[in-house]
Amino acid sequence: MKDKKMSSNTIQSLDSIAPMVKSEEKKETDPVKVEYEEGKKFFENQNYGQAAVALHNALVGFEEKKDEPGIANASNQLGHVCLERKEYESALNHYQRAFDICDNSNDRMSVLSVMDNMASANKALENYSVAIKLYLEMLDLFQDNRDPQGTVETLEKMASIYIVLGQNPKAADAYRTISSIHKNFKHNNMATQFLEKAEALES
Repeated sequence: MKDKKMSSNTIQSLDSIAPMVKSEEKKETDPVKVEYEEGKKFFENQNYGQAAVALHNALVGFEEKKDEPGIANASNQLGHVCLERKEYESALNHYQRAFDICDNSNDRMSVLSVMDNMASANKALENYSVAIKLYLEMLDLFQDNRDPQGTVETLEKMASIYIVLGQNPKAADAYRTISSIHKNFKHNNMATQFLEKAEALES
């Protein structure tokens, strides 16, 4: 995944599935990819209606060409649009399609990104058990990858759900785990902050 988070909504790009030609190297001439890039620009400019139209057209074009990476990218971006428009069920449908392609191609980083967005959509729908299940699966993958940052971020998201559900002991456990991870990396201030969060929930 080349692009990091573009906004506070944990929206990421899957362009690593199908690397796009850099503009400085060569101007894109494929009309389907041009439409896809235009859709992304509309999205970045918060023109979600225009983004949806352009990305849908790009998706149809990728489908006609049987371009699986293109289908995954367009589906993922359409999921982002639906998420911003609070069309959570539609977002999940698009993300599921992207997930299936990424999973079949063993693109673990893209799988993690899509799962994170699926969890966000389920959280918005108050499908908390589904969101927690997704986060637990993500934790396994992050631990396999030895990715402490991904582990910490996921544990924080789980803690926020546990707090909403009134499951403070579980949230405290998550914060204690985060604290211990920071302590292992000698991030003493962060370790203390999360330990205090855990203790506050237990008091």
